Amino acid sequence: MQKIRWGIVGGGEGSQIGFAHRVGVAVEEKFDFIASALDIDPDKAREFGIRLGVDSERAYANWQEMLKEENKRSDKIELVTVATPNDTHFEICKAFLEAGIDVFCEKPLTMTVEEARELVNLGQRLGRVCGVNYGYTGYPMIRQLREMVHRGDLGQIRVIFTQFAGGFMAESNWENDPRIRWRFNPEKAGISAVTFDLGSHAMHLACYVTGQKVKKVSSDFAVGVPGRELEDDSLTAFRLEDGTIGRQWVSGLAYGRIHGLSIQVFGEHGGLRWQQEQPNQLYWTKGREATKILERGAPYLYDEANRAGRVTIGHPEGMPLAFSTLYKDLAEVINSRKEGEEPDPSALTYPHFEDGMHMVEVVFAQVKSSRDGGKWTEVAG
Repeated sequence: MQKIRWGIVGGGEGSQIGFAHRVGVAVEEKFDFIASALDIDPDKAREFGIRLGVDSERAYANWQEMLKEENKRSDKIELVTVATPNDTHFEICKAFLEAGIDVFCEKPLTMTVEEARELVNLGQRLGRVCGVNYGYTGYPMIRQLREMVHRGDLGQIRVIFTQFAGGFMAESNWENDPRIRWRFNPEKAGISAVTFDLGSHAMHLACYVTGQKVKKVSSDFAVGVPGRELEDDSLTAFRLEDGTIGRQWVSGLAYGRIHGLSIQVFGEHGGLRWQQEQPNQLYWTKGREATKILERGAPYLYDEANRAGRVTIGHPEGMPLAFSTLYKDLAEVINSRKEGEEPDPSALTYPHFEDGMHMVEVVFAQVKSSRDGGKWTEVAG
């Protein structure tokens, strides 16, 4: 089977996300990295691409040049990853989809609900593979959690609590840090800061593990560091379609928290909890029994979890390998389409554009609720 021709826009030198995508692709070994437009600076974009091993003719100055030149080739890229700032996602994704290229986009999918819906409709009409990088869904123990919920191990789900709270935006001199400053600029970040940037990850996990959408929200947004136009802390009560109770705390002000992403799921028969900083362990409490620690790579896990693992039990797997799981999914779906076959059902659980659109809808509802004093607000869709 031939490798899938892959290119990336954005994610240049020093970018954590760009590095994680490149590692994820390399680990999966089903892709050839053959084209890039890695930096807003044309010279840096070309130079870094060549340094990474991209042919000089395909280390492009910008995404427009990349799209134009790739379209002339019989061996043009088949999948592009979009790892650029939020305000560029819509234009870039739309252009590559219209050129017949599958797209894997960083979150948030777009800055507005209308743009997200347009991309979803376009991808469906063209029959393209369209993914959004809610990368934490690639962790094996998140897949185990999902399967335990879906197979009824917890019974009816009653409460979900998610949080993404760390101290990474707590500095009072934030305006001097370009990696932080843009996140509070509405022109670059959109209508929300930490809730869009971080909270959508946590909220998507709630939807991913339950298979439910968010029906309504009640939110309180706050600014803890003076001068910011957008929130750096938020609290949301939410309800899923089936009535499941949801709670979410998101913050960039939580000194002492390192990463801060976690999810807890409580059902009628027991509870599960997972933290991204210890991703290889899933804590399972069945009724009043002692809590068990389920370990990544163990033979007692469901196949869907072990499919996502790559190294033997006891060895840590981190974020880049979680990304690799999503690339594994995408590769299987793309190759199955080529061969006219059905992919493994587990491969179809990668976050689709529809999931990205729903998260945009949720954040817009959260913003509206906060502006209305926490009033319960229906999520569009």
